[in-house]
Amino acid sequence: MSRLDYHWYKWRAVVALVLGRRRYAMALFADMVRLWPQDRYALSSLAHQQAQAGQFDDALVHSGRLVELAPDDARAWFNHGFMLESAGRLEEARDAFERSTVLSPKLDRAWYGLGLVLIRLHRFDEAVQALERNTELQPMSPYGWYQLARVQLERQQPEAALKIIRHLQGFEPKVAAQLERETGLKAGQPSH
Repeated sequence: MSRLDYHWYKWRAVVALVLGRRRYAMALFADMVRLWPQDRYALSSLAHQQAQAGQFDDALVHSGRLVELAPDDARAWFNHGFMLESAGRLEEARDAFERSTVLSPKLDRAWYGLGLVLIRLHRFDEAVQALERNTELQPMSPYGWYQLARVQLERQQPEAALKIIRHLQGFEPKVAAQLERETGLKAGQPSH
């Protein structure tokens, strides 16, 4: 098969995705992986489509192959970690997210993913560290702040959670209000 054939497959798969024909696109990506088993784009695309379809075991086969081929690719490790977490393989997901953060310390999504996995593992002190790094890298994104506030409550640190709620009031008042509703904490009042 030539590079022209490769680009013909890739073009048809992209058009299929644009037209909402995900199954057809997935079949084309699977053909590409069969024909070009070392191709990182094909592996990544197939794994992504399989994960979107809820086929996490199949997605993990392909994302696992991708990190074997590209062990220094932080984004591949991040995606692999996300798929592992979705499959409930939390310790492996933690390892993948940690690998991603080592390879690319400024990849905020990897720090966020690591924080979420650590929460699920009830490793709250470590989750705080990961989420604090995420909020340093993405200070205007409410997601890390929201999870950080929730973790602080799990750690019995309501003052730290209130401080986060007050901070969120400055740029994401809806998220701050949601946290107040969910936690019963009021940013204008001291905690008990």
